[in-house]
Amino acid sequence: MIKEYTHICHGTCSRQMTLKYDTDTNKLIDFVVVGGCQGNLRGIRQLIIGMDLDEIHDKLIGTDCGGKGTSCPDQIALAIEELKK
Repeated sequence: MIKEYTHICHGTCSRQMTLKYDTDTNKLIDFVVVGGCQGNLRGIRQLIIGMDLDEIHDKLIGTDCGGKGTSCPDQIALAIEELKK
């Protein structure tokens, strides 16, 4: 089943992330961000589309940006944690 989850970002330039994913395969189908560094986020999107959600989470969780304690990649991982609840 295809589902969509929208995450409100905290502590980053990105304000919101929407993840579209397949619950049957656990794969990310699409990823859209509002705000943030668009070049970097387009690159991240290209890398993570089609990947397993758990693999994305494990690779990105805890990534820090400039000592903020979080980053856009970390927020992706947190969004995955939230959508799995």
